[in-house]
Amino acid sequence: MQFSLSAAKRFLIGKPVASHRLGQTLLPKRLALPVFSSDALSSVAYAPDEIFLTLSLAGLAGLALSPWVALAVVVVLGVVIASYRNTIHAYPSGGGDYAVVAHNLGKNAGLTAASALTIDYILTVAVSISAGANYLVSLIPALHGAQTYLAIGVVVVIALLNMRGVRESSRTVAIPVYLYMFALGLLSVVGAVRYFIGNLGMAASAELTINPEIATEQGMVGAAGLVLLVRAFSSGCVTLTGIEAITNGVPIFRRPKARNASITLVIMGLLSATMLASIMALGKATGVRVAAHPASQLFRDGIPVGDGYYQAPVIGQIAATVFDGFWPLFALVTVTTGMILLLAANTAFNGFPVLASILAKDAFLPRQLYTRGDRLAFSNGIMALATAAIILIVVFDAHVTGLIPLYLVGVFISFTMSQTGMVRHFTRELGLSTDADERVRMRRARVLSAIGAVLTASVLILVLVTKFRDGAWITPVLMGGVFFIMYRINRHYTRVAASLQLPEHADVRLLPSRVHAVIPVASIDRPALRALAYARATRPYTLAALHVCIDPQRATKLQRLWQEKQLPVDLTLLDSPYREITKPLLDHIRSIRERHPRDLVVVFIPEYVEDSWWKNSLHNQMALRLKSRLLFVSGVVVSSVPYHVDTPPGGTQSSQPSGKPSPTESNDD
Repeated sequence: MQFSLSAAKRFLIGKPVASHRLGQTLLPKRLALPVFSSDALSSVAYAPDEIFLTLSLAGLAGLALSPWVALAVVVVLGVVIASYRNTIHAYPSGGGDYAVVAHNLGKNAGLTAASALTIDYILTVAVSISAGANYLVSLIPALHGAQTYLAIGVVVVIALLNMRGVRESSRTVAIPVYLYMFALGLLSVVGAVRYFIGNLGMAASAELTINPEIATEQGMVGAAGLVLLVRAFSSGCVTLTGIEAITNGVPIFRRPKARNASITLVIMGLLSATMLASIMALGKATGVRVAAHPASQLFRDGIPVGDGYYQAPVIGQIAATVFDGFWPLFALVTVTTGMILLLAANTAFNGFPVLASILAKDAFLPRQLYTRGDRLAFSNGIMALATAAIILIVVFDAHVTGLIPLYLVGVFISFTMSQTGMVRHFTRELGLSTDADERVRMRRARVLSAIGAVLTASVLILVLVTKFRDGAWITPVLMGGVFFIMYRINRHYTRVAASLQLPEHADVRLLPSRVHAVIPVASIDRPALRALAYARATRPYTLAALHVCIDPQRATKLQRLWQEKQLPVDLTLLDSPYREITKPLLDHIRSIRERHPRDLVVVFIPEYVEDSWWKNSLHNQMALRLKSRLLFVSGVVVSSVPYHVDTPPGGTQSSQPSGKPSPTESNDD
């Protein structure tokens, strides 16, 4: 079984990679761009839908202002990108928002940012893969109703790809991401050309009218209209999600790491801004109509379209219009959009494990997340992220609109805290620097970070206010839970470190006064004799064999046989009126500790070892229970003495079964 599991592991994730090849796994910009930008670029696939859906509540008057909403989003995007470039150069060792906040605003603030980032990464996987699953269903209607199962399957596949290593997963992701860039670039260029020459048609939904659900008698400049614009803007800010991943993953870049990461961040920002602006402009030019409740809100000739109407995504409607009559290019846009949504989770699978490793190093997460696996990927972090995302997908049934409000809150909390931390960073550095040019650069950077902090804080407040009822309140609650868990883990590691630390004048050669050895036995057989021989070879101060008397006749027979064999170890019989085995043994061991508090008790436990897992499951159950109980008894050491059943007689063991239970087993196992 062990061989088959190992073979399956090697088949799924590949052969182990030596530590000295770590440098070969670092990413050049051409591979880092698709790896870290897939999340940000995929946001363009559903951000227009969120903007149009919100504005459609005011009818056609709302949709007319969609380009201005997109422009406001692009302005915020540009400021945040510029500010994060400074973060990369100031903190090139990775950690991103967590490192900035912890270093400049304190431990608890850093833990808050880490909690937000953790929730952000989990939601990145859940949102992007759920959106991709819905796109695939729109392309293959037969899959309708199976979105959740499809999303879970994709999470597992992407996790396995990343466990094969960063470089291998990046090569797999690069092709579809670049195809997506090409497809949307072609869509934008062809659409613009057709618009300027005057032969760009109208979308199929352009003939529909929208029944507004929000009264805007004063127009979009009235109170209701302004609230709607604010909601649309906050929804469109989902475009900014994913841009922080590069700051967390700087260590994965080739040298010079900070410079390459900074260039990649700028390219990613330009691509996101251009794509969003193009899609929003083409959506308005082609008269795309979408509604939050299409069955009742969209009308054709004054009649609601009803439940039979299928509302295609905004990009799908634009592609069908721009490439009218040429299905292959329409399919290219649709398929690559679905693929980028599915692969957007890859950004999280590259960013979260690095962040988790840094948090584990700082004792905020389990130390198992700190080290790399045998493929030089942070395997434990990848598995933890996949598990959390699957739980979220199942809970929300792969419903994207229900997940996005949660997504935005975590993103903008980390944005705001990071920008505030950078303001503090540059203020401190200004007090230390004497170079005039450097001080001018720092002042500009501090102003930029301050503007970024104000903008992102404003968006955060807008999201919390406008989307509170839609589930935005859930993210702070989840963050509080993650914060508490990390805080408790840190307290535990701190307490353990303090208890393990040697006193200042401690004698490092200090040993226990004496060692008392005990061996639980059920009968005289080869495993028992092997354990007795091994225990005697350690030369303990006292040595005794322990037998729990469940069957008086069996105990009397064992005692008589013990004397006949003249075994050089005392046999102690422990009474058990309630037929328990572990309790009498534990009581006896504790009594030794009470009589000799400075001494050490070593329990030698004989155990069968079979050649397959199912055979092993038939033995050693009492031994496992005893070891698990003894683990929590102070001053006790457990030593397992294996007996390989299939060893030939020449090796002092016999492959013939003795017909008796092992020394720590009984008939009630």
